Amino acid sequence: MSWEQNEKIRNIAIIAHVDHGKTTLVDSMLKQSGLFRDNQEVAERIMDSLELERERGITIAAKNCSFFYEGVKINLIDTPGHADFGGEVERALSMADGAILLVDASEGPLPQTRFVLQKALEGNLALIICINKIDRKDARPQEVLNEVYDLLIELGASEEQLEAPVLYTIGKEGVCFETLGGEKQDLKPLFRTILQNIPGPGFDPQKPFQMLVSDLGYSDYLGRLAIGKVFHGEVEAKENLVCILAEGEQKPLKVSKLQVYEGMELKEVSRVFPGDIVVLSGLEDVHIGDTICTQENPQQLPRIRVEEPTVSMLFSINTSPLAGREGEFVQSRKIRERLFKETLLNVAIKVEETEDKDSFLVKGRGEFQLAVLVETMRREGFEFCVGRPKVILKQKKGILEEPMENLLVDCEEVFMGVVTEKLSLRKGKMHSLLNNGQGRVRMEFLIPSRGLIGYRDEFLTDTKGTGIMHSLFAGYAPYAGDIPGRRTGALVSDRSGQAVAYALFNLEPRGRLFVRPGDVVYEGMIIGEHNRQNDLDVNPCKSKKLTNLRAAGKDDAVILTPVLPLTVEQAIHFIKDDELVEVTPKSIRLRKAVLSAKERHVLAGKEKKQKLAGN
Repeated sequence: MSWEQNEKIRNIAIIAHVDHGKTTLVDSMLKQSGLFRDNQEVAERIMDSLELERERGITIAAKNCSFFYEGVKINLIDTPGHADFGGEVERALSMADGAILLVDASEGPLPQTRFVLQKALEGNLALIICINKIDRKDARPQEVLNEVYDLLIELGASEEQLEAPVLYTIGKEGVCFETLGGEKQDLKPLFRTILQNIPGPGFDPQKPFQMLVSDLGYSDYLGRLAIGKVFHGEVEAKENLVCILAEGEQKPLKVSKLQVYEGMELKEVSRVFPGDIVVLSGLEDVHIGDTICTQENPQQLPRIRVEEPTVSMLFSINTSPLAGREGEFVQSRKIRERLFKETLLNVAIKVEETEDKDSFLVKGRGEFQLAVLVETMRREGFEFCVGRPKVILKQKKGILEEPMENLLVDCEEVFMGVVTEKLSLRKGKMHSLLNNGQGRVRMEFLIPSRGLIGYRDEFLTDTKGTGIMHSLFAGYAPYAGDIPGRRTGALVSDRSGQAVAYALFNLEPRGRLFVRPGDVVYEGMIIGEHNRQNDLDVNPCKSKKLTNLRAAGKDDAVILTPVLPLTVEQAIHFIKDDELVEVTPKSIRLRKAVLSAKERHVLAGKEKKQKLAGN
């Protein structure tokens, strides 16, 4: 087999831990490549095109763009840095021949750095190491570079990968240093390094056209779009091809339009060449991982494989008395269509139907990924309920196993005790402690995934918002035993109506409230967190009884503690197994799964009897 390389193309992915500056560096690269006019106004974080990405300042979906440098087309793939979106990283790397590994000059390699680097090494990608943010006051570029080399050796990198070129960058300023303390330059050294050290995509000139579908898109005019890298051969518009599905089934298709990336936009072309990233239209039934090839010689490429989901969550129709008032899409059929559409675009999410036709079990890589899906759906006009996230357990040789996480915690030294205590209650075991002598400590734990559900908000409270924690899936281990959940009960409304300030003022000593005066409530709705462990049925609609005696002065002035609206993540973390989150485009409410107080008491009595009988 005589392989050749297409030297007119470079396919490169930018990989890093969350918030290490990938998208900001891509901004600077695009601006300095001559893609925009000198006087053209360009927004920050150009590649973060989703509304949620701009709000949260993170990349959620992998995206493509391209630019030309010295006559060579460079296809750039911006990948997510959060562990929950690892499926995006895996499919993005299937299109790349090399990777820029970006590491923060202060924080160094973190859990997600290990994950993305491991995937790049498994794909045998050529590397360029960039130590970013070297202008930080606490930057330690030389130590961080040594940590990167330690990580490369630990992950079994080849000699070529260990000899990867190193550059030092300040992404937001768009500057680059070839050596520490060297001359400050623009990003041209980075562009030259890409051309010299990242190989052009290899292909076999004897093989017919083959393309692996790595991403899907949709156009109102063209329908379903298949995005992927051309591994071998060439293709022209209007050509007859076949799509090979997962089971080997072949479906004929005719390419209606061929497009390639030019900058941030798509440009129509009549022919594409090996190694380029192409967008095909004219096919309906196509999935990520499928192979598109010629009818005369159909050969399937290895499918994209992603790690199995570890967390599941139940999605169901809204059955509360307020159902259908705020959402546009409320039917189970619409919810089902939307969830299955998500599985087409996101390889890391799986959806299973349950015995109840109105409920669906959604499985993903982490509770944050599922929370982003919930938030995305509510913004699209969906109304539904979700249950508490649960980890997916496995039986192996008769032993019950559960997913584990490598957890890295960075916090001030004074909070070390409370963090360690809370994590040990959640079955976390510390296996590394580093004190940098500047008032902060870095701890690593091995902890069941169950132990992290609902802990992130508690962690921010315990560390007064100064702590940082990151986790990465570490495989399955024997079940660690029961983990204490929320230690407080719920204040549950015992009737329907409108919340009254007088009633809420009298309920405030009982706990933290979630509703304001004038909010609509119903029986079974959770209106607050009880100070004690038990649930308490309360009346938030009770008004002050009028008498013929006038109260003096301040007694009438009811001043309530301000209520912060719940976010989807806070709501999901708060609920227990017998509670649900009601999600609508306008509201997020908490409720009991069984709304009737009478039915809940009957069920509680039955559970008590069963426990006594079991003992």
